[in-house]
Amino acid sequence: MVRIRLRRIGLKGQPSYRLVVADKESPRDGRFLEIVGFYNPRTEPATLDIKEDRIFEWMNKGALPTESVAQLFRTAGTAERFERLKKGETLETLLDEAAKAKAARIVNPKTSK
Repeated sequence: MVRIRLRRIGLKGQPSYRLVVADKESPRDGRFLEIVGFYNPRTEPATLDIKEDRIFEWMNKGALPTESVAQLFRTAGTAERFERLKKGETLETLLDEAAKAKAARIVNPKTSK
């Protein structure tokens, strides 16, 4: 089974994470199939960069996010956009919406909390 999960990077006491697609049995920082994003919880607000087109493709193939990644997807709106993709909306529309939402988070970082 393929999972979308966090892979820890960074120095001791200064964690940041890559969102990776990996086999369920591989270790946390072991082999992975593809890097699909980046998450840094230490910035204010937390930095979250997701390649939504790749996320949607892997989830259509059956990849499941872990609980922590699913929470990040809900925060970024990716989970809601994936549900709309399954119902039949076009991928281009959803990716444009995601780009606008990301730009709004960068312009107004204090309102994104």
